[in-house]
Amino acid sequence: MTESAQSPEIVTVQEGKPKRALKLRVRELLSRGEVVALPTETVYGLAARADDPAALDRLRALKGRGPSMAFTWHVTSRDAVDGFAPLLPLARRLVERYWPGPLTLVLSGVPRGLEGIALDGWTGLRLPAHRATRDLLEAMPFPVVMTSANRTELEPATDAAGVVERFGERVPLVVDGGPSRLKEASGVLKVGPGHFELLREGLLPVTDLARTAGLRLAFVCTGNTCRSPMAEALARDLLARRLGDGTPVDPGRFGFELLSCGLAAGIGSPAAHHAIDVLGERGIDLAGHRSTPALPEELRRFDHVYCLTSAHLELLRSSLPPGRAKHLALLDPDGGDVPDPIGGARSDYERCAASILASIERRAESWA
Repeated sequence: MTESAQSPEIVTVQEGKPKRALKLRVRELLSRGEVVALPTETVYGLAARADDPAALDRLRALKGRGPSMAFTWHVTSRDAVDGFAPLLPLARRLVERYWPGPLTLVLSGVPRGLEGIALDGWTGLRLPAHRATRDLLEAMPFPVVMTSANRTELEPATDAAGVVERFGERVPLVVDGGPSRLKEASGVLKVGPGHFELLREGLLPVTDLARTAGLRLAFVCTGNTCRSPMAEALARDLLARRLGDGTPVDPGRFGFELLSCGLAAGIGSPAAHHAIDVLGERGIDLAGHRSTPALPEELRRFDHVYCLTSAHLELLRSSLPPGRAKHLALLDPDGGDVPDPIGGARSDYERCAASILASIERRAESWA
């Protein structure tokens, strides 16, 4: 039922570029703290200035929510995530695949001036796929938040008529971009230290999101009893601490998969006892490791395959079809080999582990 006998201004726009007059009108209304309705590919949204507390209060009143309600900053570029340092590589991989589109990311951190839209130190961001709305947002000299066009707990509007029915003149301008294509609110994924949580289900399964956010990492040496098992275990431990929020977490929760193998490895051999002892002192249990051979067809599905020496790298490259070896690299970013400690003293294994860890710490900057 219509909440007001009066109707807002309705301007029709197609997926193409909105006219300059409409951009100026939206800017005028938002600048003075009004709320306008804009189309997106999911549902229609109520938009307001993100840096205007009075505008945010007006938006909360329209939604029927209290002062603790957070809002989603609707950005115009994937680069917006670069201001959020914790686990930035995961966020970058997600936006490269899913933005523009129906995914809202809730990231750890609050940009200056946007304190009023955040909640408990987390900020929501989304890059909508509706071209006309993106063009309107790009024309604004201030950040804009949007929330679904509905009272809380009620169905959101998926066309301009639905917005008018729900809000009437309380929304002075409705930009009519036709019916929403997806007719379902965006999924909301919280990504940060200790968190990889789907706060609201959407069209994207959490398993697919994790597969995109994380990486498949493999480590290759000769026999898979010394160097590559230590590399896998050290990488897993580093990721567990890096992804956690003071408490280590399972990297698999964030979509990471780790494997070690050997080019001349048998099946089922344990790790060398010195390797077990050296990592044990670091709180890492390698006792359950069992060797596995490196199979080129299996390694093709990994995002990165790190070889411990240039000889391992060249042998693997020669086993793959031309152009299919771009994911292979030396573990050492500087191109050095990690000497084989097999048969050596415990001190050799300690030096080996330290060398591997130094390389992993540098590589991990691009992992998480």
